[in-house]
Amino acid sequence: MFEILGKTNIDFIGKRNYAFIFSGILIALGLVTVVQIGRGQANLGIDFAGGTAVQLKFEQPIKIDDARRVLSSSGFPDAELQQFTNGNRLLVRVKQQNTIQEDAANRIVQVFEKEFSTNKFVVDSSTAIGPTIGQELQKKAIVAVIFSMIGIILYIAVRFEFRFGIAAAIATFHDVLAVLGVLYLANKEITLLVVTALLTLAGYSLTDKVVVFDRIRENLKFRRRESLEQVINGGINQVLSRTIVVSLTVVLVLVALFFFGGEVIHDFSFALLVGVIVGNYSSIFVASSILVVWRGTGGKLLKRA
Repeated sequence: MFEILGKTNIDFIGKRNYAFIFSGILIALGLVTVVQIGRGQANLGIDFAGGTAVQLKFEQPIKIDDARRVLSSSGFPDAELQQFTNGNRLLVRVKQQNTIQEDAANRIVQVFEKEFSTNKFVVDSSTAIGPTIGQELQKKAIVAVIFSMIGIILYIAVRFEFRFGIAAAIATFHDVLAVLGVLYLANKEITLLVVTALLTLAGYSLTDKVVVFDRIRENLKFRRRESLEQVINGGINQVLSRTIVVSLTVVLVLVALFFFGGEVIHDFSFALLVGVIVGNYSSIFVASSILVVWRGTGGKLLKRA
């Protein structure tokens, strides 16, 4: 089969201290982001911060760029827009503001009545999302991430061994925190769609780590004379080409979505794009290095039957 890199012999485990320093920075940034989200200081979408959602039905299709420009000049620069049904339905979502939510909905309607007077419309629906609901959604999002981590530990524990599951869960949790931190630095809006991207990332990251762990487990059985570091390095090098090929394929799709997928899924594709890169890094440097550190504390990694 075609291999991009061919046979490699890179000492990944020997660089684990540098990887741990870099990962420590990413985790610290992610934890700061979690604290900021809890304080309501991050760039939260209306799902978490509260806001107004108004759906309008026009007689004629409306250009979403024109609608975004009009709303921005009318005091709604951060409005989220989504089109439906041949472009004649428009969903407008704006964050919680100092004005009451009913006033925000009325102002949106007035803006479109003034700027698009020749294209009549009706209000299909108008919904206000209060801060209480946003806080409840935050709690549910956190619970979803926690349960996904527990599921990862149990799956890997059954598939391999308990400490493999712990290593995979730590690395996956590292990936989620790292992506959150990058989103915070980039001032990207944290929405339910971004949470969906994080859970998708957890699944992708787990799959990548299973491939690496599977090869390490095979090598542990058949390469008895080598040290644990050599066995793990050998396993990573053997699947490195496969990992890069799969990742590049996914990255190409995500780059296309990022540039051509539209405003609605822009942050979603950005989160996944960063997550794929971080996930591959953690599969190579973090998850496998945790196994070595664990063995170094006196634990037995795996019975070499």
